[in-house]
Amino acid sequence: HPVGLAYISGHRRNLFYSLTEARDRMAAVTTERFVKQTLKGPLAEKFVMIYDRLLRGEDPSDMNPTFWDELFLLKVNVEYLDKAMGSMSLQNLVDVKDTLNLLFHRCCEALRGKHPIRIINALQTLCALVRFVFRKAPEGDMSGFDIIDVLVGFDAAEKEMHTLISQLSTYLTGSSAVSIKNLSLKLLLVLVSAADIVSQNTILEYLMMNSVFDSIVAIFSSPAARQEHGFDAVMLLTILVNYRKYEAANPYILRLSVLDDEVALNGLGVVLSSALTEWNRQYVARKEAESPQVGLFWQLASYVGGMFVASEEKPRPVQMNESVLLALYEAVQLNRNFITVLTQTHSPQHLPSPGKSLGKSPAVEQTSGVHLGPSTDAVAVSPAAETVSYPVNLLGTFLTYASIALQHAATTEEGDTSKHARLCLIILTCIVEDQYANSFVHDPNMMFKVDLQRATMRHRRKVTSPTTGQCLACTVLDLMVETLLSHLRRNLPMDLYTRSLGIIHRLLCYQKRCRVRLTYSWQDLWTALVSVLKFIVSNESQLIAKCNVFVVAMQVISLFNLFITYGDTFLPSPTSYDELYYEIIRVHHVFENLYAMALRHSTGGGQWKATSNRIANDLVNIRAIINHFSTKIDSWAASRKITALTENQVLEVVRSNYDTLTLKLQDNLDHYVKYSEKPHETTFFTQLMRSLTSQFRQTITLHNLAQMSVIQELSTIT
Repeated sequence: HPVGLAYISGHRRNLFYSLTEARDRMAAVTTERFVKQTLKGPLAEKFVMIYDRLLRGEDPSDMNPTFWDELFLLKVNVEYLDKAMGSMSLQNLVDVKDTLNLLFHRCCEALRGKHPIRIINALQTLCALVRFVFRKAPEGDMSGFDIIDVLVGFDAAEKEMHTLISQLSTYLTGSSAVSIKNLSLKLLLVLVSAADIVSQNTILEYLMMNSVFDSIVAIFSSPAARQEHGFDAVMLLTILVNYRKYEAANPYILRLSVLDDEVALNGLGVVLSSALTEWNRQYVARKEAESPQVGLFWQLASYVGGMFVASEEKPRPVQMNESVLLALYEAVQLNRNFITVLTQTHSPQHLPSPGKSLGKSPAVEQTSGVHLGPSTDAVAVSPAAETVSYPVNLLGTFLTYASIALQHAATTEEGDTSKHARLCLIILTCIVEDQYANSFVHDPNMMFKVDLQRATMRHRRKVTSPTTGQCLACTVLDLMVETLLSHLRRNLPMDLYTRSLGIIHRLLCYQKRCRVRLTYSWQDLWTALVSVLKFIVSNESQLIAKCNVFVVAMQVISLFNLFITYGDTFLPSPTSYDELYYEIIRVHHVFENLYAMALRHSTGGGQWKATSNRIANDLVNIRAIINHFSTKIDSWAASRKITALTENQVLEVVRSNYDTLTLKLQDNLDHYVKYSEKPHETTFFTQLMRSLTSQFRQTITLHNLAQMSVIQELSTIT
């Protein structure tokens, strides 16, 4: 009926208007509430609300059996955790001990599950929790057992840590996502580096009982795994090897010393070579960018201007991650099989940069790698600089890095730089004491072109990269010669000189013992040795007051005596032996002044009487050569009425008067004390490890993960 239809239509229209009006009122109320809430502050996310209760000691899981499953599905707000935990006092920490123990236990339970999101969030929570507890420990002088009690609960610690470490090992050796493996390594690194002194970190005892060595070896053995996780694995192994190494049996030292898995050792070598290669490449690129080629006039103007204007910028210190050098040292010193890896020759390859993935970047990056300071990535490298057409090996790459570290030690006295230089020389000492390594570096058929960085000096031309190859023994000698010449300063680095001269001595002893005639420019070495003696004599008063420079002088004289007594067994030709005598005669005043200096201190009852007396005795053969041939040369020149003799004329006199020369046979010239870390180097390596763990804690970052990136990464895993 028309009337009924009109009634129904009007009713629908009124209902529509009523619903629209109600919706508008609700929107207005919602907007008003939002504005009020905005004025009060931002809405607290669920994660923050839950952890506010947990950190007050409450248990939000009461009456909610699925609470923990839901919690680990929430994105971890690491910034909030760091801020909230950092504001807690030590007493607050002790008061919520039971809650922290429960949280640790629930995290370990979540790791045993199969849900990757829960696993990632549990790992992040554990990293933040461990860092927080250890950071608070020094405030109350808490012992290692107290820390374990607050963090895990002492009674349940052994079981919980066994579960945790076993699960982390499973992730590292299994087919888990890259981010899960990186977080597992990050958690292990947070655990082992939590204390300044590694040997006082009690939590490491659980890693001694539950070894992760096989997991680390598995990473080195897999090309994909060492690409993604190799540098973190190197740091982890380095710290574990140094735990109480002088006090008790360390299973990681034993396992590393007997490791004969060629694939794993080669993998370790690839990781170390990659780090050193990348650092060397970036250093050269930065140096070229900062030092453009300029003319002589510009250099002269800069020099004159520098006399009146102080330089505002100091040279940047070497910032190589110390774990790489320490790992190389431990491998060389502990494992004889690694010497083969060190000297193994391979064709040049472009190793991936540390910390960079071959494929898509994971949500969680690895923590360690190469650190060059600011603006490193902005430096472009020309394609020509990356093209290498000659064989390379880890030892050659290390020598290039050592030259950089030693050069910086000459230009700056900063602690980190001198530590790197000292460690490089210790590694070289271990290498040149090894019979197999010596046979390789002296092999004339193994030629390498190694680019050594040299200090800039105004009295010599810029040294360019080598154009021809040479055996690595020659390269080591070049590096030592450069070290001797570039560190002559009144604050003489005694340790650096004694180690450098010791390396030269070990090489010469091998050559004498095996009768290896090395084709080398020995004149450069003799000149460097004489320069050291000349510097000591010229700066006697300043040096004597600071250190016993007679120790360095004694090493130099021993090298000359070794050349004089046994040079005919390893110098390349009789002509080289003649040139040695010529050099001694030419700089006779240096030896005479040194003898007079030693005589003054040995007879005057000075502080260095014993060593100066030995110097005077060790100079007996050198003084005999000078006295014998000086008389012959003067007589020869007088008979021919020549006032100034040429080099060839002096050499002719030397060759014709060997038979009337009398020398004293000196003992133990080819003997040396083999390197031993304990007890001489224990303090150095303890300080180095303390610096390493402190540096790691300062550089490690725990940040909020982009949830979408995590989901995308996990969705691609098959």
